[in-house]
Amino acid sequence: MIKNIIFILYLFLFQAMQASEIVGLPKVVDGDTLHIKTYKIRLEGIDAPEMRQKCKKPYFQIIFFSFQRDYFCGQTSKNKLVQKIGNKPVKCILLGKDRYKRYLAKCFKANTNLNRWMVRNGHAVAYRKYSKLYIPDENLAKEEKAGLWGGTFVKPEKWRKLN
Repeated sequence: MIKNIIFILYLFLFQAMQASEIVGLPKVVDGDTLHIKTYKIRLEGIDAPEMRQKCKKPYFQIIFFSFQRDYFCGQTSKNKLVQKIGNKPVKCILLGKDRYKRYLAKCFKANTNLNRWMVRNGHAVAYRKYSKLYIPDENLAKEEKAGLWGGTFVKPEKWRKLN
């Protein structure tokens, strides 16, 4: 009887330890969401533009005048994440679940933290409402006018409320 209880506890703990980390080839849904196997994963602490969201980027400048054009920044964000991952496995460390029952995770391609990479390169913003971790990366992206910061955009959270 005691051996059975110990064995059941061991199996439970072993499964819990395995469930805290997911490794596999991801399907990129958008700039902050991946699917690996049956897991829906939200990149924790970041917020990428929505797939239908339009932003503006400069395409022509004359002295003090800058002409901008619309582009689908959510699609660009997704494409940048797809390119960064390539056809390589990703390891995600699960940190909990969000209100939509997606796993919140910090994900890595080799040694690259993809959450940080997305913010640092201006393809997502630090999601200050939930984490302060990526604010320094966002500040660097702003300084360098990387990605979204090279033009004008509405933060994804505000865009969702307006649309």
